[in-house]
Amino acid sequence: MAIRNLSNLRAPKKANENKKRVGRGMGSGMGKTSTRGHKGQGSRSGSSLMRGFEGGQMPLHRRLPKRGFTNIFRVEYQVLGLDRVAEIVAAENVTEFTLDKIIELGLLRKKGALLKVLNNGEIKTAVTVHAHKFSKTAQEAIEKAGGKAILIG
Repeated sequence: MAIRNLSNLRAPKKANENKKRVGRGMGSGMGKTSTRGHKGQGSRSGSSLMRGFEGGQMPLHRRLPKRGFTNIFRVEYQVLGLDRVAEIVAAENVTEFTLDKIIELGLLRKKGALLKVLNNGEIKTAVTVHAHKFSKTAQEAIEKAGGKAILIG
């Protein structure tokens, strides 16, 4: 691949093409009906159809049966495994995992998210972990290693 500099820069394809101008006479190829065809709903001004409109036929989203149930009270947690905690303790020598530290390390994707610690893998060093929820086995594993599992809120 060639080295890019100001002497060999090019515009992307179709970057220099003009916008389609309709209704500018017969010579343009888009005169008279301005690419709208003859009569019908789409030829009228102000015409816009809803998403999924199928010309009056029952739309697919109404033909298919509705299934399942959405619990509006569901609480979503971001999960953090003990194997990941152990990796970071070994790499960065961290002894306390507060929520801010977890976000700073990039282990939690959203700032306002709730955190649940799961027992994936082993932990051998004493670590204090702050989280909104712990699985029973994760809490036992942390305490067995000599650390603390502190619940937030």
